[in-house]
Amino acid sequence: MKRLAFALALLAVPGTASAQLVDEVRLGVLAHDIGLFGGNAEDGVDLNAEVRFGSPSFLRWAFSPRPHLGVSINTSGATDQAYFGLTWTATLFRDVFVRGDGLFVELALGGAVHDGKIDTQRVDRKSLGSRVLFREAFEIGWAFTPSQSISFMLDHMSNANLAERNEGLDNFGVRYGLKF
Repeated sequence: MKRLAFALALLAVPGTASAQLVDEVRLGVLAHDIGLFGGNAEDGVDLNAEVRFGSPSFLRWAFSPRPHLGVSINTSGATDQAYFGLTWTATLFRDVFVRGDGLFVELALGGAVHDGKIDTQRVDRKSLGSRVLFREAFEIGWAFTPSQSISFMLDHMSNANLAERNEGLDNFGVRYGLKF
């Protein structure tokens, strides 16, 4: 337990007395396997939860992305995923509708592990090719207060044709964010 606490503490932003380990939590509902970058085979809705951490100082050279950990659980028994990576956020406009709000875009890159099929003949499941996949996500949203946001997210996971099978999986939905 002490090792886990130490490892998580390394993700905190050093040098600021008010820095917190967890920077933001996002919760959402996603349409599962929408088939944007391939065919649609799996059904259901995903419940999504993600924790974002403060950007560590050693990532300043990379425009200070925030590390994240997340999970998407499929409500129909199809593929679930746990994912990790880095998220870059850019504010496009501030004070759009009210003072303190803003429109933003985000890009996330990382990896995912899943409980789906590696190679299957089932027409209602994807052949994802490997247990560990690459994961990318794009998000656009509105921070309606400095600490709360609503956004639309599209994520994609696949093995980038590094395995024999690579059907990929795309999810799209809405998320609520709470910054600390």
